[in-house]
Amino acid sequence: MVIWPASLLLMAGGASGAFLLRRSWLRRDGSALCLVAGGWFVLLGLLLAAAFAIGPVKGTALALVMEGIGALVVIWLGRVRRKAARLREADTAPEPLEEPGRFWRGVLRTLLAGPLGMTAAMAVAFCVTVYLPGDPRTRIVLGGLLMPVLWGLAMTWTLADRRILRAAAVLVGTSVIGFGLAHLGAS
Repeated sequence: MVIWPASLLLMAGGASGAFLLRRSWLRRDGSALCLVAGGWFVLLGLLLAAAFAIGPVKGTALALVMEGIGALVVIWLGRVRRKAARLREADTAPEPLEEPGRFWRGVLRTLLAGPLGMTAAMAVAFCVTVYLPGDPRTRIVLGGLLMPVLWGLAMTWTLADRRILRAAAVLVGTSVIGFGLAHLGAS
Protein backbone atom coordinates (compact mmCIF):
# COMPACT_ATOMS: atom_id res chain seq x y z
CA MET A 1 0.00 0.00 0.00
CA VAL A 2 1.19 3.50 -0.82
CA ILE A 3 1.87 5.46 2.36
CA TRP A 4 1.16 9.02 1.11
CA PRO A 5 -2.60 8.67 0.49
CA ALA A 6 -2.96 6.83 3.78
CA SER A 7 -0.99 9.58 5.55
CA LEU A 8 -3.22 12.30 4.15
CA LEU A 9 -6.35 10.33 5.01
CA LEU A 10 -5.11 9.78 8.57
CA MET A 11 -4.22 13.47 8.93
CA ALA A 12 -7.69 14.50 7.73
CA GLY A 13 -9.27 11.94 10.04
CA GLY A 14 -7.24 13.21 12.98
CA ALA A 15 -8.37 16.75 12.20
CA SER A 16 -12.03 15.72 11.95
CA GLY A 17 -11.87 13.68 15.17
CA ALA A 18 -10.18 16.55 17.01
CA PHE A 19 -12.73 18.97 15.57
CA LEU A 20 -15.60 16.86 16.95
CA LEU A 21 -13.91 16.65 20.35
CA ARG A 22 -13.26 20.40 20.35
CA ARG A 23 -16.90 21.11 19.49
CA SER A 24 -17.99 18.92 22.39
CA TRP A 25 -15.94 21.03 24.80
CA LEU A 26 -17.72 24.16 23.63
CA ARG A 27 -21.20 22.71 24.16
CA ARG A 28 -22.78 22.28 27.56
CA ASP A 29 -25.90 20.37 26.53
CA GLY A 30 -26.65 16.69 25.92
CA SER A 31 -25.24 16.70 22.38
CA ALA A 32 -21.69 16.88 23.73
CA LEU A 33 -21.74 13.15 24.50
CA CYS A 34 -22.49 12.31 20.85
CA LEU A 35 -19.67 14.57 19.69
CA VAL A 36 -17.21 12.96 22.12
CA ALA A 37 -18.24 9.47 21.03
CA GLY A 38 -18.04 10.45 17.36
CA GLY A 39 -14.62 12.05 17.74
CA TRP A 40 -13.12 9.04 19.52
CA PHE A 41 -14.84 6.68 17.06
CA VAL A 42 -13.18 8.44 14.13
CA LEU A 43 -9.75 8.51 15.79
CA LEU A 44 -9.78 4.90 17.01
CA GLY A 45 -11.45 3.59 13.83
CA LEU A 46 -8.75 5.08 11.64
CA LEU A 47 -6.07 3.77 13.98
CA LEU A 48 -7.44 0.24 13.71
CA ALA A 49 -7.93 0.55 9.95
CA ALA A 50 -4.33 1.67 9.49
CA ALA A 51 -3.07 -1.16 11.69
CA PHE A 52 -5.05 -3.64 9.60
CA ALA A 53 -4.23 -2.16 6.16
CA ILE A 54 -0.57 -1.18 6.58
CA GLY A 55 0.54 -3.48 9.37
CA PRO A 56 0.25 -3.58 13.15
CA VAL A 57 3.48 -1.75 13.93
CA LYS A 58 3.94 0.56 10.94
CA GLY A 59 0.21 1.30 10.61
CA THR A 60 -0.24 2.10 14.30
CA ALA A 61 2.81 4.36 14.34
CA LEU A 62 1.73 6.14 11.15
CA ALA A 63 -1.82 6.60 12.45
CA LEU A 64 -0.66 8.02 15.78
CA VAL A 65 1.69 10.50 14.12
CA MET A 66 -0.60 11.64 11.31
CA GLU A 67 -3.72 11.86 13.46
CA GLY A 68 -1.69 13.88 15.96
CA ILE A 69 -0.59 16.27 13.22
CA GLY A 70 -4.19 16.67 12.07
CA ALA A 71 -5.31 17.37 15.63
CA LEU A 72 -2.52 19.93 16.05
CA VAL A 73 -3.80 21.75 12.96
CA VAL A 74 -7.27 22.01 14.54
CA ILE A 75 -5.76 23.23 17.82
CA TRP A 76 -3.59 25.78 16.02
CA LEU A 77 -6.51 27.16 14.00
CA GLY A 78 -8.58 27.47 17.19
CA ARG A 79 -5.71 29.27 18.89
CA VAL A 80 -5.37 31.77 16.05
CA ARG A 81 -9.12 32.49 16.09
CA ARG A 82 -9.18 32.84 19.86
CA LYS A 83 -6.20 35.18 19.79
CA ALA A 84 -7.94 37.39 17.23
CA ALA A 85 -11.10 37.45 19.35
CA ARG A 86 -9.05 38.31 22.43
CA LEU A 87 -7.47 41.25 20.63
CA ARG A 88 -10.95 42.56 19.72
CA GLU A 89 -12.14 42.21 23.32
CA ALA A 90 -9.05 43.76 24.91
CA ASP A 91 -11.14 46.54 26.43
CA THR A 92 -13.13 44.27 28.73
CA ALA A 93 -11.95 43.43 32.24
CA PRO A 94 -10.98 39.83 33.01
CA GLU A 95 -13.37 37.70 35.02
CA PRO A 96 -12.26 36.99 38.60
CA LEU A 97 -11.88 33.42 39.80
CA GLU A 98 -14.95 31.92 41.43
CA GLU A 99 -13.07 31.23 44.64
CA PRO A 100 -9.77 32.46 46.01
CA GLY A 101 -6.77 30.15 45.80
CA ARG A 102 -5.78 28.19 48.86
CA PHE A 103 -2.30 27.01 49.72
CA TRP A 104 -3.32 23.44 50.59
CA ARG A 105 -5.14 23.03 47.24
CA GLY A 106 -1.97 24.07 45.45
CA VAL A 107 0.08 21.56 47.43
CA LEU A 108 -2.42 18.77 46.70
CA ARG A 109 -2.51 19.59 43.00
CA THR A 110 1.28 19.59 42.86
CA LEU A 111 1.40 16.17 44.52
CA LEU A 112 -1.27 14.84 42.18
CA ALA A 113 0.32 16.27 39.05
CA GLY A 114 3.88 15.28 39.91
CA PRO A 115 4.30 11.88 41.56
CA LEU A 116 0.81 10.48 41.02
CA GLY A 117 0.63 11.74 37.43
CA MET A 118 4.01 10.14 36.76
CA THR A 119 2.83 6.85 38.28
CA ALA A 120 -0.30 6.82 36.09
CA ALA A 121 1.75 7.67 33.00
CA MET A 122 4.25 4.94 33.82
CA ALA A 123 1.41 2.42 34.26
CA VAL A 124 -0.05 3.23 30.84
CA ALA A 125 3.42 3.20 29.22
CA PHE A 126 4.15 -0.23 30.78
CA CYS A 127 0.79 -1.50 29.54
CA VAL A 128 1.52 -0.24 26.01
CA THR A 129 5.01 -1.78 26.15
CA VAL A 130 3.64 -5.17 27.19
CA TYR A 131 0.73 -5.37 24.73
CA LEU A 132 2.13 -3.60 21.63
CA PRO A 133 3.06 -6.05 18.87
CA GLY A 134 6.54 -6.10 17.44
CA ASP A 135 10.14 -6.44 18.52
CA PRO A 136 10.66 -6.08 22.31
CA ARG A 137 13.33 -3.41 21.83
CA THR A 138 10.96 -1.31 19.74
CA ARG A 139 8.21 -1.71 22.31
CA ILE A 140 10.52 -0.59 25.11
CA VAL A 141 11.63 2.48 23.15
CA LEU A 142 8.04 3.41 22.26
CA GLY A 143 6.94 2.96 25.88
CA GLY A 144 9.86 5.10 27.04
CA LEU A 145 9.01 7.83 24.53
CA LEU A 146 5.33 7.68 25.42
CA MET A 147 5.90 8.04 29.17
CA PRO A 148 6.84 11.78 29.29
CA VAL A 149 4.02 12.65 26.90
CA LEU A 150 1.50 10.85 29.10
CA TRP A 151 2.98 12.46 32.20
CA GLY A 152 2.61 15.89 30.61
CA LEU A 153 -1.02 15.13 29.75
CA ALA A 154 -1.69 13.93 33.30
CA MET A 155 -0.08 17.05 34.77
CA THR A 156 -1.99 19.37 32.45
CA TRP A 157 -5.32 17.76 33.17
CA THR A 158 -4.72 17.58 36.92
CA LEU A 159 -3.70 21.23 37.19
CA ALA A 160 -6.58 22.40 34.98
CA ASP A 161 -9.30 20.42 36.78
CA ARG A 162 -10.91 22.23 39.70
CA ARG A 163 -12.02 18.99 41.39
CA ILE A 164 -9.12 17.46 43.26
CA LEU A 165 -10.88 14.25 44.34
CA ARG A 166 -11.89 13.42 40.77
CA ALA A 167 -8.32 13.89 39.58
CA ALA A 168 -7.01 11.74 42.43
CA ALA A 169 -9.52 8.97 41.71
CA VAL A 170 -8.73 8.91 37.99
CA LEU A 171 -4.96 8.90 38.52
CA VAL A 172 -5.07 6.20 41.20
CA GLY A 173 -7.47 4.10 39.12
CA THR A 174 -5.30 4.49 36.01
CA SER A 175 -2.22 3.49 37.98
CA VAL A 176 -3.81 0.39 39.51
CA ILE A 177 -5.47 -0.78 36.29
CA GLY A 178 -2.41 -0.03 34.12
CA PHE A 179 0.08 -1.82 36.35
CA GLY A 180 -2.39 -4.69 36.88
CA LEU A 181 -2.89 -5.19 33.13
CA ALA A 182 0.86 -4.91 32.51
CA HIS A 183 1.51 -7.54 35.17
CA LEU A 184 -1.12 -9.87 33.68
CA GLY A 185 0.32 -9.44 30.19
CA ALA A 186 3.90 -10.04 31.32
CA SER A 187 2.98 -13.28 33.11
